[in-house]
Amino acid sequence: MESIFHEKQEGSLCAQHCLNNLLQGEYFSPVELSSIAHQLDEEERMRMAEGGVTSEDYRTFLQQPSGNMDDSGFFSIQVISNALKVWGLELILFNSPEYQRLRIDPINEKSFICNYKEHWFTVRKLGNQWFNLNSLLTGPELISDTYLALFLAQLQQEGYSIFVVKGDLPDCEADQLLQMIRVQQMHRPKLIGEELAQLKEQRVLQTGLEQVLEANDGTEILDEDEEDLQRALALSRQEIDLEDEEADLRRAIQLSMQGCSRNTPQDTPQTSGTNLTSEELRKRREAYFEKQQQQQRQVDPPGQGSHPGERPTTSSGASGSDLGDALSEEDMLRAAVTMSLETVRNNLKTEGKK
Repeated sequence: MESIFHEKQEGSLCAQHCLNNLLQGEYFSPVELSSIAHQLDEEERMRMAEGGVTSEDYRTFLQQPSGNMDDSGFFSIQVISNALKVWGLELILFNSPEYQRLRIDPINEKSFICNYKEHWFTVRKLGNQWFNLNSLLTGPELISDTYLALFLAQLQQEGYSIFVVKGDLPDCEADQLLQMIRVQQMHRPKLIGEELAQLKEQRVLQTGLEQVLEANDGTEILDEDEEDLQRALALSRQEIDLEDEEADLRRAIQLSMQGCSRNTPQDTPQTSGTNLTSEELRKRREAYFEKQQQQQRQVDPPGQGSHPGERPTTSSGASGSDLGDALSEEDMLRAAVTMSLETVRNNLKTEGKK
């Protein structure tokens, strides 16, 4: 497909595109076709002058615009026919009675030129395959041999005039290449107008989306990265709240221990430090419970039984003062926990009243 020459529509220069697509190259320009049109106009003027330059028909002819071209770039069948004569090519009307009597199968021809309402385009065989080289298409359209006759018949029903191109066309690269290979077309080309309409619609949709994003300031549409960031921030805030609660609890325990030390009688054994941290308090509590478990695992000496409700003594025979120390430590821990809970409750009540 890439080797096929295909001029796309520009203005109303479809006759130029039709000829160049037929010959597979930039053989004609608007200037050259205009020169042929002016030559035809002069020949017609000379024929009209043979009847007399003072005749009514001659004056009417001079007042009429050219029938071979116009300012839009349209050229008549006479211009196209004269342009092809340079290459020894001839046009024959496909649906004329003379040609129809020949009963020639369209696939045995080499090319056709089609015209409808001042639009011209070429249908040509390249290699062993047929292509619609309409300049209004975005590219060449592959036509199968079985569909060619139906395609031409459809054009006739739509009012097209079809001309058979007779003669040897100039050699071209596409014809030589497609003699050796066959091409397949997965997607048929669209009309240029349809493609432009789709591009315009896409631009309108894109512009509308940009306006929506700008109006919402991007707050309503979050991509995955932004959602992950939001979740991470929420988790970090939760961790900060938990750390603040733990800090408040530690401060409450420290205050309660301070209050306990101030309210402790003189005969109560004092610890090495009154401002206990939560870690120190935890270690002392673990040491106390470990000591209790060791005492429970000890076996009573022979001949002595343990009585319910009595605390076991150590194997070395703990004195009453040691037991008093243990009890004092236990009482201290219990008091610390109780006072920490009361402090927390009081703080909560105070904050509630505020």
